[in-house]
Amino acid sequence: MKRFLATLTVLGAMAASMAIAQTTPAAQAPARRHARREMMQALALTPAQKQQAKSIFQNTRQQVQPLAQQLQQDRQSLKAAIQSNDSAQIQQLSAAMGTLRGQMLGLRSAGRAQFFAMLTPDQKAKAAQVAPKGE
Repeated sequence: MKRFLATLTVLGAMAASMAIAQTTPAAQAPARRHARREMMQALALTPAQKQQAKSIFQNTRQQVQPLAQQLQQDRQSLKAAIQSNDSAQIQQLSAAMGTLRGQMLGLRSAGRAQFFAMLTPDQKAKAAQVAPKGE
């Protein structure tokens, strides 16, 4: 009975980790883009601010892209490590993925800070009210 429970626990953990690995930020991107678009409209940016914001976000995207590609590769490797029950590889990839996610968060946060810094005081107050959750 203990062996059955242990096996069931391991299988559950593997299934959960595979489900988490499949829920990618790319799947959530359309909702985030829509929320960000609504916020940008609510702020009533000037044409100069719109151009500056576009430049900031494009630069951020370019910096994040190679990290996101590496993260995607690591996700595939993690899936293979889970299927082969390679504990050492699972730990190594998990740590690497955590580091990549941290770097991506830092770059995105720096981009948001640059965007926020260019806003007028009124726009900053409005942004605080209408900002998408989690940003």
